[in-house]
Amino acid sequence: MSMDLGVSEKLKPILEKVTKLMQEEVIAADVEFHQEVGKTGNRWEMTERQHEIVNTLQAKAREQNLWNFWLTDSTRGYGLSTVEYAHLAEQMGWCTLGPQVFNCSAPDTGNMEVLERYGNDEHKKQWLAPLLESKIRSAYLMTEPDVASSDATNLVFDAKLEGDEYVFNGEKYWSSGAGDERCKVYILMARTAGDEAPRHSQHSMFVLAADTPGIKVKRAMTVFGHDDAPHGHMHLEFDNVRVPKSALLLGEGRGFDVSQGRLGPGRIHHCMRAIGQAERALELMCKRSLTRVAFGRPLAKLGGNYDIIADCRIGIEQARLLCLKAAWMMDQGDPSAAAPWISQIKVVAPNMALKVIDEAIQMFGGTGISQDTPLADMYAQMRTLRFADGPDAVHRMQVARKELSAYR
Repeated sequence: MSMDLGVSEKLKPILEKVTKLMQEEVIAADVEFHQEVGKTGNRWEMTERQHEIVNTLQAKAREQNLWNFWLTDSTRGYGLSTVEYAHLAEQMGWCTLGPQVFNCSAPDTGNMEVLERYGNDEHKKQWLAPLLESKIRSAYLMTEPDVASSDATNLVFDAKLEGDEYVFNGEKYWSSGAGDERCKVYILMARTAGDEAPRHSQHSMFVLAADTPGIKVKRAMTVFGHDDAPHGHMHLEFDNVRVPKSALLLGEGRGFDVSQGRLGPGRIHHCMRAIGQAERALELMCKRSLTRVAFGRPLAKLGGNYDIIADCRIGIEQARLLCLKAAWMMDQGDPSAAAPWISQIKVVAPNMALKVIDEAIQMFGGTGISQDTPLADMYAQMRTLRFADGPDAVHRMQVARKELSAYR
């Protein structure tokens, strides 16, 4: 079977438009957006200017029909393949605001996929419809503070059925996006059965309103000391929170079925955005190396900088091809066959991007770790990605198991 990883004729004009909008407007607007954080006196409340930036850019995207590309296997939207979407994700990944402009942000895309695949008519009307229009945002609540959440069978957040309601008790943290004032809905994994049930049938997935009584924001988690406002990664506490039985997705004990359907495509999206981050870092590095002079010579001609720049380009190209192959494997319709490829890119892409960003920081010197370049924030994002959607060690374990299975 032939493997086409290139830009299709269908995708080409779309990719050109996305790239143009990103390079000419979104990247500059991203800088201003983040400079506005906290100007209202509340870091979790967006300023009028921030709303204006987002609304203006989204309107421009929608005018060109550049919207909801992530709907790769849906009757809605463009119906792009995962490979086609991957090329777009790379371009949107050049800055934090990029995916939001095209309504392709995490965790919203994954949550919308969950609602489209597993939600009932009421879920789709109440939550999916406004998410598709970017009228609201969402959060995905899985990780817990007191257990090793990389093995999700450890999750202890409790959901007990009482009559026609489930009662939630427990804590969730690293709830990305829950700090955003536009976040109105949560997708949440909870334990609904005891040890008597099979390990992967003890948990269920629910959808609930973010303002349900009994939910308390304990604190905002920080990444290298920064709170990532106004998006945020919140530590939430649930005290006898009651939700109707209809909040259950797919069925009791089916939480892992829902989560794996959500995480596979999302990991590819994250990794392709990491490629975009690396491309941006390399561009900054090259421009700096040619314009900054030290010891009478451009930085490019000092030390081993030629080799560093070359190695960064080689690393980006290798990682991109592996990401695109994982996307192609996903398009073949067998998630189990695609899984080890997704695990490979989940290790490779953020580590490659970290190396490129780190070399760019080094080229900038002290400026590279300051607020005068985006590099420090990019580094924090990529270092976090080595945990998000499963840490490196877990993904390496999956790759090794697959490799060894052929010899057992």
